[in-house]
Amino acid sequence: MNGAAAGDCAIHARGLTRRFGSLVAVDHVDLDVPARRVYGFLGPNGSGKSTTIRMLCGLLTPSEGEIEVLGLRIPAEAEALRRRIGYMTQKFSLFDDLTVRENLEFIAAVQGVPRAQTARRVAEAIEQYRFGEARNQLAGTMSGGQKQRLALACAVLHAPELLFLDEPTSAVDPESRRDFWEKLFELADAGTTLLVSTHLMDEAERCHRLAILAEGVLMADGTPVELTGRLVGRTFAVEVGDPRRAQHALAGLSGVLGVAQVGMNLRVLTVDDPDAGLRQRMADTLAKTFPDARVASTPPNLEDVFVAATHDTRRQPEHAA
Repeated sequence: MNGAAAGDCAIHARGLTRRFGSLVAVDHVDLDVPARRVYGFLGPNGSGKSTTIRMLCGLLTPSEGEIEVLGLRIPAEAEALRRRIGYMTQKFSLFDDLTVRENLEFIAAVQGVPRAQTARRVAEAIEQYRFGEARNQLAGTMSGGQKQRLALACAVLHAPELLFLDEPTSAVDPESRRDFWEKLFELADAGTTLLVSTHLMDEAERCHRLAILAEGVLMADGTPVELTGRLVGRTFAVEVGDPRRAQHALAGLSGVLGVAQVGMNLRVLTVDDPDAGLRQRMADTLAKTFPDARVASTPPNLEDVFVAATHDTRRQPEHAA
């Protein structure tokens, strides 16, 4: 897979496994991350997202499996890879007692940006990430959203072909998150491949493609449209006057995988039921106590996909075509 950055696949992994003693943190994961796209890792804390990213970066040696990133064998060629990737974690890890400009200049030196190019690269980053008036502000005095933008600017200062982002927006407000994602799409449009881990459904929906991990197992992967499309006919909205009591009644019904309250309504995810018998059983169950309850089909979303994919981590993973 030579020249992966210029081809269709930036990351190719097979059987990726990492054990910590008796704990299997990542369990035989297969990945194909398309180049020049935003690829998401969706999963709760402890699902193996960060461990997988660290192995793909060459920071952690796999217990088993094979990895190629940008055409390089990892971990054998990890040193060569580090010059071609960027890495951003959820924790702000720059220097609070340096200014925006000083942080950028320091990171440029660490990343090996040639001195002749440093001034231009720093100036471009200050303009692109809107730090013109704050270039001399101490990083420690900035807001969470500003720190996040500065961390991203530093991570891409050396123009990496591939950018890893580990829960990058967990500590910022919604407006800052939207702005941050616009920057990510600009990077993808310019040719950068991005791998973003998140536990936030609305962020997962933004990805071109995503993988769902649970307890170290890759349970599903595909585009958001592909993944939600496979659940058509299995999601229902329930209008009922007493949603809390109705939730308990439906949760114990065979074939119901999940019942969540959304405002004054319920959202129900079921097993595949092509004969629609389960929908009638739900209606009959509710009618005993809630004669005015209504059960209607509703389009699936990524939260439904996540519940369906992770309700039993022992079953075989699913992959969209």
